Amino acid sequence: MTDAYVALEDGRVVEARARAPGRTRGELVFTTAYTGYEESLTDPSYEEQILTFSYPLIGNYGVREERFESDRVHPRGVVARELTEDVAEWLEDEGVPAVDALDTRDLVTGIREQGAMKCGIAAGPDATPEDAEAELAECKGMSEHTDIGGQVSVDEQLTFNADGDGPTVALVDCGAKGSIIDSLVDRGATVEMLPYDATADDVKAVDPDVLFISNGPGDPKNFEAAADLVDEYAGNLPLAGICLGQQVIANALGGETEKMEFGHRGVNQPVMDLRTEKVVMTTQNHGYTVSEPGELDVTQVNVNDETPEGLESDELDIITRQYHPEANPGPHDTLGFFDDVLGMVEEPAATQ
Repeated sequence: MTDAYVALEDGRVVEARARAPGRTRGELVFTTAYTGYEESLTDPSYEEQILTFSYPLIGNYGVREERFESDRVHPRGVVARELTEDVAEWLEDEGVPAVDALDTRDLVTGIREQGAMKCGIAAGPDATPEDAEAELAECKGMSEHTDIGGQVSVDEQLTFNADGDGPTVALVDCGAKGSIIDSLVDRGATVEMLPYDATADDVKAVDPDVLFISNGPGDPKNFEAAADLVDEYAGNLPLAGICLGQQVIANALGGETEKMEFGHRGVNQPVMDLRTEKVVMTTQNHGYTVSEPGELDVTQVNVNDETPEGLESDELDIITRQYHPEANPGPHDTLGFFDDVLGMVEEPAATQ
């Protein structure tokens, strides 16, 4: 049954089956993750994108809220070879258009050859190819959303594990996954989550032991407030970052970032530590990368394309990762990153 259409920037209009009705538009990207669809769909880094799953069956173990990484679905639309009823109903309840019964292998190949592209989707009994093309035209005409952080960040400060016996971490929420908070709290840290546009005074009021810039969607150059915090505190307070956080920190310290052709999104990206030559498998979800590290040293690289996966500075007490050490979904090979982050905090003088 054809009652949905996907209009692509390369001129094609692909027929599909509507699983959650509606019209939508955004950047078409893909993930190679074969599990963890609940975590992927609730990852704030997918804000304003259309997520295509390369794995053919999505939903074979249901939908459980305890696996969510945030309080809602973030992609503007979902494309799959086959969606189960559980996932389709969840997306419809969330108001997120979804389609299946199309050749996702062809879509993924097109993205790999041409890069991430804009698309429009029309799904439902009255949908037409022209509706999808109209959505695509709207998408092409949209200027880049420079304040995307406002769509994914908390509005006010939140505290997690207030009675923790470990360091206090000021987590700047540019679109943080819940598992990052969990990973810090599990190690005894108190996490003070601050809005993406927090000021130096906001951080000072928290009096943290570590300043942590989270993951998030879009171009890292749009997160100017977070970059200002890095500029203010680098060398005065240990700094850490994941994904977009790495990019923001690099930009603030004389580096450069650039958009990738189709990004890294999946749970099997190999990363090599340049000091030990050890390779670990990682979870990734990003469309930008650090092209010049500035004042930081590249300590880890992606085995496939040699893009920087880890940046550090012993002098400035900075450690960042482009991949997601907290995983969810994915392997737990790199959970030790959180121990390294908290290990940057100096012990009180009385215990030294």
